[in-house]
Amino acid sequence: MLEIADLQVELDADAGLVKAIAGMRLALSRGETFALVGESGCGKSMTALALMRLLPENGRVAGGAVRLDGQDLLALPEGRMRDVRGSRISMIFQEPSTSLNPVMRVGDQIVEAIEAHTKLRGKAARAKAIDWLARVGIPEPERRIDDYPFRLSGGQKQRVMIAIALAAEPDYLVADEPTTALDVTIQAQILDLIRDLQRERQLGVLLITHDLAVVSGMAHRVALMYAGQIIEVAPAAEFFAAPRHPYARLLLQALPDARRRGQPLAAIAGTVPPLWQAFAGCRFAPRCDKVMRHCAGTPPELTDEGPQHQVRCLLYSQPGDALPRAPASARDSAPAPLAPGEPLLDVRDLRVRFMLKTPLLHSGPRHFDAVDGISFQLQSGRTLALVGESGCGKTTSGKAIAQLLRRQARISGQALFEGQDLFKLHGQALLQARRHIQIIFQDPFASLNPRMRVADVLEEGLIALRPELDAGQRQARLQALVDQVGLRRDALQRWPHEFSGGQRQRIAIARALAVEPRLIVCDEPTSALDVSVQAQILNLLRELQREQGLAYLFITHNIGVVEYIADDIAVMQAGRIVERGGCSEVFGQPREGFTKALLAAVPRLLVPAS
Repeated sequence: MLEIADLQVELDADAGLVKAIAGMRLALSRGETFALVGESGCGKSMTALALMRLLPENGRVAGGAVRLDGQDLLALPEGRMRDVRGSRISMIFQEPSTSLNPVMRVGDQIVEAIEAHTKLRGKAARAKAIDWLARVGIPEPERRIDDYPFRLSGGQKQRVMIAIALAAEPDYLVADEPTTALDVTIQAQILDLIRDLQRERQLGVLLITHDLAVVSGMAHRVALMYAGQIIEVAPAAEFFAAPRHPYARLLLQALPDARRRGQPLAAIAGTVPPLWQAFAGCRFAPRCDKVMRHCAGTPPELTDEGPQHQVRCLLYSQPGDALPRAPASARDSAPAPLAPGEPLLDVRDLRVRFMLKTPLLHSGPRHFDAVDGISFQLQSGRTLALVGESGCGKTTSGKAIAQLLRRQARISGQALFEGQDLFKLHGQALLQARRHIQIIFQDPFASLNPRMRVADVLEEGLIALRPELDAGQRQARLQALVDQVGLRRDALQRWPHEFSGGQRQRIAIARALAVEPRLIVCDEPTSALDVSVQAQILNLLRELQREQGLAYLFITHNIGVVEYIADDIAVMQAGRIVERGGCSEVFGQPREGFTKALLAAVPRLLVPAS
C-alpha cells in the first residue's frame, strides 16, 4: 500500500509562507485507481511532487509521512529514492513540453528509463521503447523514435511522457493530468492501456485530473481537494450520484454539454483563496451557496457521512440556517444570430507543407503535408470547432491563419479576412491584421515569457498594437482583464512560474483578449482548466461573442465543450476535413466512419440535476 499520512507541505514565496498542503491523508492499494480532483491551485500537483520528493527548491515537507509498503519514503537518502522513482513509483507530469529534454531524442529518453530500472540494454531496450511508443499510439514508432520533442504535437509529447512513465512497469503510477493534451480516441486508448496494466500487474494509480468524465469511468475512489485540504472522499459511484459537499455539487453543475447549450454555465464565483493567509473557518465559505453564520469562525473537520464517505463541512456536523446570498448575476447568453453578408474569414484550399531533412544519400527533397487543402468559412459572432485526432493538422491550420508559420513552412491557398488575403500582407498591413486576429496557445507555460511579470506580458500587446492607449488606460485595461478571467489583481505583479497550469492558461486567455480582436484562434483554450474555471471562461467567451461579435476558430478535443459552444463543426483527419456542418447535424447524425468512432470514444458523465 502507498499511504500519505498527515502530509504538510510549505513553500517560501514573496507574499509569505504558503501552506500548500494542510494535513492530507490518503491510501492507495495495488490495482486501485484513486482520483484526486479539484480546482487549479488547490494542491493536487503539489501532493504528487511531495510524494515523489520532487518539490521545487522553495518547497519542503513540514510534517507527515509517505509510506510505501510501510517504508517512509521521506526518510530515504536521495540515492535510494532515485531507485524507487521509475521502478516502484512513476509519474506522468502535467506539462510534457517542460518535462521532456529538448536536446535528447524521445527514444533516448525512453531507453534511459528502461536501462535505469530493468535489465534490458542496447538493441533490446530500443526495441522495448519502440513497442511502448506503439502502445501509446504514436504513428510510425520506428521513425518517430529518433525525433526530437519539438517535432511532435502537444498530444504526441504527452504520449511520449506516458511511455517513459510506464516503460519500467512500476507498481504505482502518479498520473498528473495524463490525458489533458490528448484527443478522445487516443485518450480512450491510453485509459484502456492503464486498465490493462492494472489487471496484469495490479498497478495502483493516483489519478490527478479535472476531467470528471474520465474520473467516473476510471476511478474506484475520489477525493475532492480545495485550498490545500481534502473536503470530500467517497467511492466514485457514490460521489457522482450523491455528492455531499456544496463545492462538489457546484462542480458537477458547471460541466458543459449539449443540454446546457444557450444557457450560462453554473460557474462558481470567486477563486481559490491564497494559501499564505491564516484561515479561521471553512476555506470555501466565501464562495459557498450554503454558507452559515458560524462557517466563518469554525474550521470543519473531515467526518464520516456513510461507509467510506467523508465530508469536511459544518452543514452536517453543525447544521444551521443558510445566510441569504444574492444569486450570481448571469447575463443572457443566447446564441449569437448569424451575421449577414460576407464571411469574416474565408479559407480556401489551405495547404501547409513542412520540409524535412534530406538524408545524405537521398536523391531529392522530402516534405510533409500537415494540412492538405482545407476550406471553410467563419462569420462574425459564430464559432467553428475544428476537431480530430492529435497530429491531424488542427493546430497547424490555426497557426497558419494567425500568420505564425511564414518562416517554418510553405503555405499555399488563401485566407481572406474581410476580403484581404492574409498570406499576401506585409509590414504595417500585417501588423494591423494582427490587431484583429489573436491566438490562445495550447501550452500556456511555453507561450509565456518566464522573465516577464504578468502585467508586462499583458501590456506588451497593448503597447505594440494599441498605441492610442496611454499608460493609465493600459493599467485600467489590465485590471479589467484579470477580473474577467477570474484572477486576483495581485497576479499582475507575479511571475508565470508562480502560477498553476490552469492559472497560466487564464493569463494566456487574458493576453489574447487584451487588444480586443475580432477573431480568436482558440487552440485548446480550456484543456488545462478545471471545471469551475472552464465554466467561467466559456461564459466569458460567449458574453464577449454576443457583445462584440467575436468569431472563434475553436480547436479542441473536448467534445462536451464543442457541444456547448460551437455553431459549426469541421472534423479533420490526416490534414483534410472529412465532415463539416452544424453542431447538431454532425454530432446528431454523423456520416463519416471516423466521426462516428470519434464520438464513440467520448467519455460521458451523467450529472445529477441538483
